[in-house]
Amino acid sequence: QVQLVESGGGVVQSGGSLRLSCAASRNIFSINRMGWYRQAPGKQRELVAAITSGGSTNYADSVKGRFTISRDNAKNTVYLQMSSLKPEDTAVYYCRADTLPGPWYWGQGTQVTVSS
Repeated sequence: QVQLVESGGGVVQSGGSLRLSCAASRNIFSINRMGWYRQAPGKQRELVAAITSGGSTNYADSVKGRFTISRDNAKNTVYLQMSSLKPEDTAVYYCRADTLPGPWYWGQGTQVTVSS
């Protein structure tokens, strides 16, 4: 069992930055993959960025070069540094922990609103 708590969301102007945090209730060292997802109103939830236990990362094309995912195993926390934010980045951002062979665990989400 893993509980995830996201924080760091808020309202920011276009071009601004935010850093999201996802704090896990237990050691994340052994969790296979941690990811950030987002869901905008009327749209499906989509992967934003993910990082494996080995440190490999992948990003959605729409955020490459602007967002950076990282993990601090000592703090059981995963971060999403978001820069050059655009109005289309407005969404609820969720953290997910993928254990092997399962299940997946989701956080409750944090709202990010980018004003133009």
